[in-house]
Amino acid sequence: MSKRRVAYYYDGDVGSYTYGLGHPMKPHRMRVTHDLVSAYGMLDKMHVLRPKRASPESMTAFHTDEYIHFLNRVTPETAEELTYHGTRFLMGEDNPAFEGVFEFCSISAGGSISAAQRIASGAADIAINWAGGLHHAKKREASGFCYINDIVLGILELLRTYPRVLYIDIDCHHGDGVEEAFYTTDRVMTCSFHKFGEYFPGTGTQEDRGRGKGRNYTVNIPLKDGITDEAFQRVFEPIINKIMEIYRPGAVVLQCGADSLAGDKLGCFNLTMNGHAHCAQYLRAFNVPLILLGGGGYTVKNVARTWTYETACALGIENDIDPNLPWNEYFEWFGPRYRLEVPENNMDDLNVRDGSLDKVRLTALQQLAQLPCAPSVGMHEVPREGLGRHLGLEVAEEETDEDGGTDDLDRRLAQHSRFVYKLQETGGGSDESDDERYDSDGSSYRRRKRMSILSNRFINVDPDVAKGPPRGRRFFKSAARWDGTYGRVRLGKEPVLGSMNGTRLAEMMEGVGRCTPSGDVTMDDWEDGTSV
Repeated sequence: MSKRRVAYYYDGDVGSYTYGLGHPMKPHRMRVTHDLVSAYGMLDKMHVLRPKRASPESMTAFHTDEYIHFLNRVTPETAEELTYHGTRFLMGEDNPAFEGVFEFCSISAGGSISAAQRIASGAADIAINWAGGLHHAKKREASGFCYINDIVLGILELLRTYPRVLYIDIDCHHGDGVEEAFYTTDRVMTCSFHKFGEYFPGTGTQEDRGRGKGRNYTVNIPLKDGITDEAFQRVFEPIINKIMEIYRPGAVVLQCGADSLAGDKLGCFNLTMNGHAHCAQYLRAFNVPLILLGGGGYTVKNVARTWTYETACALGIENDIDPNLPWNEYFEWFGPRYRLEVPENNMDDLNVRDGSLDKVRLTALQQLAQLPCAPSVGMHEVPREGLGRHLGLEVAEEETDEDGGTDDLDRRLAQHSRFVYKLQETGGGSDESDDERYDSDGSSYRRRKRMSILSNRFINVDPDVAKGPPRGRRFFKSAARWDGTYGRVRLGKEPVLGSMNGTRLAEMMEGVGRCTPSGDVTMDDWEDGTSV
């Protein structure tokens, strides 16, 4: 097997974060994986790199300014207030505001962005970032244990160099965040193999094929419980082979979510370690630039085993490593067998029993047959670096502050001004429905049903219990009205009590902020759901 230049990205701090006691997502699994990779002596065969942590600005290539600003300042103590009582950004119990959440996100996103840059520069054939693969994160909110969608950020970086990018997802859960990001473009084809039914996130039917220019460039393979290695290969190989033949991607991103393994705490498939790693081996054989990312996986010892073996697959040494685990810091975790294996269990394969697998494969191949040829992109000069960096505008924050440049307050004021004026230009007045919200890019979006990955049930967010931020900002709206009958300003809730002169308003204003005697107007008279 030919040798490939492999770049391996790892930040030693990634395993220090925790989602909280009892939470199934364990960032510590990346440290266990790295220790096992090191024990097998693989680090000497790769370019081991510590990725540059993603900046807030780089994250806004996909996510909204408000969401990134929220992640940058949220803490467990302020989460209730900043999420408006759980109605925005972080909804439900899947995504807690744990200590250091933004730093954790910057490590994950930084690794995927760096891997994409390494591939695009031609310095590596395969790049690995096991801390990435958080495919559920949306543009303006967290979902399914994912806060920042590092996959989308990495693909956007690849699109600066490659005309077409193929994204493949073998996580047990549907890759809804990535699909949603590229649903209307033909420059990225998304292909997801996932469990479908009463299962998070509740999306990913074969009727979801993309829209506009992206029509038929979204491929979904919904599966049922208990799929085995043989059945998975029967659907994976022909579909991927057809995609590679028709779409001819310049680079491939493979999300290796390990919750599709047998025995996973939240998964329901029956794949072995070898069956899972076969996907990486199959794609490696195409000799196309490849990025391997992590993802789900909630039985830590099986996650570490599988990602270690897939690292060996990237190096082409999977047949040379000893199945008996070498001594490492977490050796006792892998008992009682202490072997590099994840065996299957005795689950029934519902895909074969009811014959649905062949129908799913046939439907997907028919969809791909409708694609005429690989879509082209007009020839244009792609800059090797960002315009800001090329012009010398990207300066470290500490250097900027020392030189008397823009400080944090200046940046926040500038961002707020863009936000306000953009809303005014787009007519953010009083005509919007209460279910419509606005972001810094001027786009509006409506509420949708959200499912919990822990319970696989829909989350109910009651807007009347927790109002959240003002929706469809109504600037300069007041409850005060001019009463021509009495020649004075009158509040909406103030009763008409005979003739009153204009000094009444001044008296009420003087009374604001201090205790008022019985009969005086209180703050309730001033506000009627809006500000004065």
